[in-house]
Amino acid sequence: MGSKNKLKRFRENETFSNVVQPTREEITDGNFKLKGNWNRDFFKSDKPLVLELGCGKGEYTVGLAQRFPDKNFLGIDIKGARFWRGAKTALEEHIDNAGFLRTQIELVDQAFAANEVSEIWITFPDPQIKYKRTKHRMTNFEFLERYKTILKPDGLMHLKTDSEFMHGYTLGLLHGLGHEVLYAHHDIYSNHMAPKEVVDIQTFYEKQYLEQDKAITYIKFKIN
Repeated sequence: MGSKNKLKRFRENETFSNVVQPTREEITDGNFKLKGNWNRDFFKSDKPLVLELGCGKGEYTVGLAQRFPDKNFLGIDIKGARFWRGAKTALEEHIDNAGFLRTQIELVDQAFAANEVSEIWITFPDPQIKYKRTKHRMTNFEFLERYKTILKPDGLMHLKTDSEFMHGYTLGLLHGLGHEVLYAHHDIYSNHMAPKEVVDIQTFYEKQYLEQDKAITYIKFKIN
């Protein structure tokens, strides 16, 4: 994407009512006004709050919001030029239960209050295969602890990825830590019992993976 297009999208994001773009300091100084108040002050409705971490172009956030109007969905990514597409689509199609937050994923436990979130989706994260990149894997022990602080006691986690490594790493970690794996499959499109929301919504990159005959994996779990 050219720099002019990026700048144009950044400017448009600033005008979108469904986009929040705080500075890092606004979140980390402990006075972020939306923390604990997302439903009241942003969505203006008291529905279960669902996050998509690393939302990319926002296809999953928007797709889930369309399928589940009884929930509020918030896509989170640091790359605003990417989720611009999802934010614009949500506004154009009047999908009021979809919004976007531009921030780093590692700040998620500072952007939301305890028990504020009902579900978290992680869709096609960078698997960070090299050992020295372990700390950046979005399902490592430290990240799971962050998610636990903001999830309700019965909160759900979803991981959808094309990476066999990420799938295996996460499953092993979950079992080792005693977390509850509710569903796991190494090739969801070959399983007719796969949840509809997992196979009916596809991201831009997922469609490319499927064209290359790459298996898509999925895990649904709870953090104990």
